[in-house]
Amino acid sequence: MVGERDGIGGANLWAPAEVARRAVARSQENVVTAWEDVQLADAGEGGQGLRLLEYWRVVYKYKWLILALVAVSLAGGVAMTLLTPKVYTASTTLEIDRESSNVVGMGDVEPMEKLARDQEFFQTQYGLLKSFSLAERVAQAENLANDPGFMTALGMRHPRRGRRAADGSWVAGYLEGGLGVYPVRDSRLVRLTFDSPDPALSARIANAFADNFISSNLERRFEASAYARNFLEQRLAELKAKLEDSERQLVAYATQQQIIQVSQPGGGKDAPPPQSLDATNLGGTDAALTTAKANMIMAEQKWRATQAAPGLSAPDILADPTIQQLREDRAKLTAQYTDQLKIYKPDYPDMLQLKAQIDDVDKQLTIAADTIRRSLKTQADTAAQQVAGLEGQVSHLKSTVLDERNREIQYNILQREVDTTRSLYDGLLQRYKEIGIAGGITTNNISIVDRARPPGGPSKPQPMHNLMVAGVTGLALGVMLAFLLETMDQAIRKPADVESKLGLPVLGSVPLLQKGIQPLEALTDLRSPFSEAYHSIRSNLAFATNDGAPRVLALTSARPEEGKSTTSLALAQGFARVGMRVLLVDLDLRNPSQHKTFGADNRVGASSLLTGAVRLQGAVQPTDWPNLFLIPSGPLPPSPAELLIGPRLVAFVKEATEHFDIVILDGPPVMGLADAPLIASVATGALVTIEAGRTSRAQARAAIKRLRQGNARIFGAVLTKFDSRKTAYGYGYNYNYEYDYQYGRKEAQPANQPAAVLTQDRTRTPPPAA
Repeated sequence: MVGERDGIGGANLWAPAEVARRAVARSQENVVTAWEDVQLADAGEGGQGLRLLEYWRVVYKYKWLILALVAVSLAGGVAMTLLTPKVYTASTTLEIDRESSNVVGMGDVEPMEKLARDQEFFQTQYGLLKSFSLAERVAQAENLANDPGFMTALGMRHPRRGRRAADGSWVAGYLEGGLGVYPVRDSRLVRLTFDSPDPALSARIANAFADNFISSNLERRFEASAYARNFLEQRLAELKAKLEDSERQLVAYATQQQIIQVSQPGGGKDAPPPQSLDATNLGGTDAALTTAKANMIMAEQKWRATQAAPGLSAPDILADPTIQQLREDRAKLTAQYTDQLKIYKPDYPDMLQLKAQIDDVDKQLTIAADTIRRSLKTQADTAAQQVAGLEGQVSHLKSTVLDERNREIQYNILQREVDTTRSLYDGLLQRYKEIGIAGGITTNNISIVDRARPPGGPSKPQPMHNLMVAGVTGLALGVMLAFLLETMDQAIRKPADVESKLGLPVLGSVPLLQKGIQPLEALTDLRSPFSEAYHSIRSNLAFATNDGAPRVLALTSARPEEGKSTTSLALAQGFARVGMRVLLVDLDLRNPSQHKTFGADNRVGASSLLTGAVRLQGAVQPTDWPNLFLIPSGPLPPSPAELLIGPRLVAFVKEATEHFDIVILDGPPVMGLADAPLIASVATGALVTIEAGRTSRAQARAAIKRLRQGNARIFGAVLTKFDSRKTAYGYGYNYNYEYDYQYGRKEAQPANQPAAVLTQDRTRTPPPAA
């Protein structure tokens, strides 16, 4: 042990701090509970609320930019409203039915709606209303090209002669551009509007569009009906001649080839096609042959069964009525003979007579069975002869039908041509009759519901609408630009950025000090937000490992001047304040600062230890803070990395942990150097300090990557110089640190720990000198 044995001071300087460490753990139970409550509250609120707060933060951050764009847009809207000439809109309403009413009693009076085609039909009508041909028709009907009132309304006092003498195409173009077609939802109504500088002209042209659309629809229907009749008449004449010629060719070929077709039973569309006589006979003969074969097989089976069965045991013999009667007679005689045999002897005359009767019945049975066998044989032979005859007929008919099939190929071709031509002829004839009946007596399917009237006021410009659109447009552009700028901003500005962009937990955020206030001055006030921030970080570090606070903690940063050394000092003071023995080592061998902060002698320090010039007890210096000891950087070496990579750094850290509760290593920034990864690799864990608003995500991620490549364990990050007012997070991040300061809540003291331990920074009793 370094202590009295090494002559550094009294035993109390290096005494174990187990009792103090247990007291610190008990004092921080409340902190654990509070931290868990915060985590549960965040999980309960869900991500939606946090996302809305994030959106609001971006809007608040760029509020002046958004307001400027809104103001510019509103100014543009006012200018556009003042410069836009007045426009008057007149409207007329039309009703367009799917089909015209039928007035001759053929079907229902009301139109039969075909839902599948309604959309296509109405879209066609809307297209016709917007067509240039209709606009040209209106211009010609109203003679607008030569109308002085129309020219005056358009502000054309002296139109050119060539334009006035033209066919009115320029007027039709103007009418087409001013017309609006607006279908009324869930109805057959269509609203036509027309815009012009004159209210009377707007009403006049809107009504002209409605009238001319109805007229053009009637003309189009009449022309289509007349064209269809003429076309059908020509096609009917052609098909009639073709049908007659096809039928003559069919009859001539059938007569030449002697083909006779017989219609099949049944009628209607599903009736079978006609067949020839030989094919019909073949079908009947084939069916008779099938029946004859079945009869033959059955007769042969019966005959073979009687041949195979002995005596009268065959089924067909037993089923014969004569055999059954004879067997009954024999059974009776046999029974009578058996009964008489009990009384008389066999040679008795009555017994002899019964015996003779039984023998006679047996003879009759034998004769009857033979007769049945001969009959079955005859039936089998007859069935076989019938099958042979029918097979001969079927074979002859097959040859005849096959020959006829070859001759019917051309016949069928001619028959199909006749059927096709007749079907076309019948369809066209029916359509021609329908057009002839209904072509001239259907009413128009378009009618005017409301005629246009001159409007009482202009429809354009609309000041409130223009200002609203301009304001919304400016607001949308401002918000989009704000989020674009926020997306392009790669700086780490708030604790949420550390978690989302770097994937590190935030152990605390240190507020930005006001101008003129130094970190040491702020740390002396234990209830200031600056001190409370480091108290929170110290409390979180107490749960960084399973054994409590890390025994060796390395601090580094991505860039210089991010508050790394201030954080090292504040944490060292915080742990020392609660009774833990802390050794602060300045390992920034390129730009050290801790000896300046403490006013310590820098002639001997960490570089001296790493070179072997002194031992641990020769480098440790007491400070004005109880339980806090310092090892300054010492003389700056020419190559710090070579000192850090040697075995003395590991040995020094191991020896320091034997005498101190916590060893805090204030390392240099990463900045692509090897110093910080080497220092972090020998520590229990590392803490990365990030300056809010200046450190970019790329710089921080590169530093974290370097540390992890050096096998460093990173506990988390500390966000320094955090200005919550600029990020619209004032309430969320200042509340915990300012609560004690504003309301005077005292820091809880650990159990069995004297109050003097927590307020030693006020008394500052110096430790024994080294």
